[in-house]
Amino acid sequence: MITFGEYIKPKSIEEAYESFKLKKNATIIGGGCYIRLGNRRIGLAIDLCDAGLNYINETDDTIEIGAMTTFRELETNNLLASHFGTMISDSVKHIIGVQLRNIITIGATVFSKYGFSDPVTAFLALDAELVLYNGGEISLEEYLKEEDRRKDILEKIVLSKNIDKAVFQSMRNSQVDYAILNAAVSKKDNKIRIAVGARPRTATLAYEAMKYINSNEINEESAYRAGEIAAQELTFGSNTRGSAEYRKELCKVLVKRAIMEVSK
Repeated sequence: MITFGEYIKPKSIEEAYESFKLKKNATIIGGGCYIRLGNRRIGLAIDLCDAGLNYINETDDTIEIGAMTTFRELETNNLLASHFGTMISDSVKHIIGVQLRNIITIGATVFSKYGFSDPVTAFLALDAELVLYNGGEISLEEYLKEEDRRKDILEKIVLSKNIDKAVFQSMRNSQVDYAILNAAVSKKDNKIRIAVGARPRTATLAYEAMKYINSNEINEESAYRAGEIAAQELTFGSNTRGSAEYRKELCKVLVKRAIMEVSK
């Protein structure tokens, strides 16, 4: 059971951060889905639902996604679909059910670096930028490499619009289960970017595989070879959903499929 000493709903991210930095045991509440699964007492709960962070906006060159945007909004948004096809929708549509997707927020998922996250892998392949209230801009790629948890609030995720094509692939035991492994590939200016997640560790780029595929003509053979390289360079673990060996084999297949799809 979760209990709160204090509970507040600030009207802005500025107000939320001021409260957050002043109290050591303060906790930011996004959708709150995963917090509910534990047993703990939170001294100060700061609920961001009224802080104006639920939006998907377009600028000349980018799409900005507010941290309190729900998975369901990512799944159904026409603006995202017009620029990224079904890639983002595909990364969230299998998660539990519509009721839960109406609650889970992308900011909480990204900021927490959940290893099982599908959309984190998708955003990494899209070379997303994060805007933190105190820390400013940082690439998702660099943020995921940080070991320490920041005392900060994620304000928004920024995506470049000039993506040629992007694809999300995953394998799961059932439609609503967490992925055994996921992979996302984007193509921009004829350069391929490959991300693999649910290893079950945090999503990461397959740098050697990207170097290889971007130096060779894309065909069935080179796409599969890129998958093999990704499987060799990345680390996989075992859990109840699958073994490290199985994930390694899946990586070869999912990366190949995604590369072939973005190259069509």
